Amino acid sequence: MGKRMIYQTFAELYDELFDPAMYDQWLDFVRRELPDQSGEVLELACGTGRLGVMLAGAGYHVTGLDLSDNMLALAEQHAEEAGVALPLLEGNMLDLSAIGTFSAVTCFADSFCYLTDIDQVQQAFTQVAAHLTADGKFLFDVITPYQTDEVYPGYMYNYRDEERAFMWTSYAGETWHSAEHDLTFFIWNADKQAFDEVSELHQERTYELDQYRQALQAAGFSHVKVTADFGQAEPDVHTTRWFFECEK
Repeated sequence: MGKRMIYQTFAELYDELFDPAMYDQWLDFVRRELPDQSGEVLELACGTGRLGVMLAGAGYHVTGLDLSDNMLALAEQHAEEAGVALPLLEGNMLDLSAIGTFSAVTCFADSFCYLTDIDQVQQAFTQVAAHLTADGKFLFDVITPYQTDEVYPGYMYNYRDEERAFMWTSYAGETWHSAEHDLTFFIWNADKQAFDEVSELHQERTYELDQYRQALQAAGFSHVKVTADFGQAEPDVHTTRWFFECEK
């Protein structure tokens, strides 16, 4: 089983196992924050395009960007199945110089937490600001230190059906406010009459709220609102995910 085939399998399994209810909540969040659907929306780290397809179906002019061509292949498939227009770009959020300007940029599923450090996060924020109209809005979420330090360590999730099994185990990471997710898939191989094992290690890192605020300010965002529960509540010490609404 080659590397490319493994990652395609991972992308497909990730796509199937991700909680669909969260996409509904992200869609509701965007609809509340972006009532005007006339502008162009860029969805960073769009992954398999589930949210992008829902946004397009809700009337938004959305373009998806992701680093993974395998994720984008699934996104294209989902858009075709839904009968919606979803232009897709393969690219890195740390360098958006090849794309145009948008009236809104979104980035969900704590995608910024997969960057190496706060300097890269600030670099990504700066790229977003450079490709956002003067009155544009930047919407994103990140997991909180409470999530990495208290919730994730020791977290386990297991799934199995006739053709595959999936094990997810999370640990505290080596750096401050970080977590490591050990994802192992067992996929039935009919030719060998045995399971193929595929493992991936995912590392996430987050920061104190003040650090995010400073990075956003340095990137040029002067108006920043932070909420919990998909924009529905004020954050507290047990908030697991922060939601940001930012304007220049």
